[in-house]
Amino acid sequence: MKPRPSAKSPKILVIDVGGTNVKMLASGQKEPRRFPSGPTMTPGSMVKQVKEATKDWEYDRLSIGYPGPIINGRPLREPHNLGTGWMAFNFSKAFGLPVKIINDASMQALGSYEGGHMLFLGLGTGLGSAMIVDGFLQPMELAHLLYKKGKTYEDYLGLRGLERLGKKKWRRHVAKVVELLKAALDADYVVLGGGNSKKLDTLPAGARLGKNENAFVGGFRLWKE
Repeated sequence: MKPRPSAKSPKILVIDVGGTNVKMLASGQKEPRRFPSGPTMTPGSMVKQVKEATKDWEYDRLSIGYPGPIINGRPLREPHNLGTGWMAFNFSKAFGLPVKIINDASMQALGSYEGGHMLFLGLGTGLGSAMIVDGFLQPMELAHLLYKKGKTYEDYLGLRGLERLGKKKWRRHVAKVVELLKAALDADYVVLGGGNSKKLDTLPAGARLGKNENAFVGGFRLWKE
């Protein structure tokens, strides 16, 4: 079914763009759909596949979670694990609908937020981060700040760190960084999301586990005041 505007409440399609898969969920749907991404996927090919995968869903606006920093509604850099052409791509024109694009960690943070001062850390291939203070979202780029021995937070907490250090040492550094950043940023609580958060055997003090589906919750919230 061709996407068409609704006279009632908006129908939103949320697209979570990852280095391995693109996942989608629309208002009123219960099960997300997905297709593989990878280093050859351009924004044009993504749009084509999204339209095909969701042709029986109704939606009149979109939220896109992008794996990289966003400035003024546009990607600031090309993604590490996908094809090229994302920075200059016009998503609203390609879909023919209003689009809001946000960093993927920020989208998951928005869906994880339960009030107060929250720090979100996404433990995935890299290290995503965002802060929400009294309802105001502040995307952050903590990943590339220096942490220890000339290496960054991402070098320790991202996939490279997990593979280099092994699970036991990696978990210790996750706990240490959570403690450090929670205090430095005056966060009430820390939410740990991303695929590798499941590899934690115990949660650091003041931290809770995020859920993958929170990215969709964040995408829906993006269109609400």
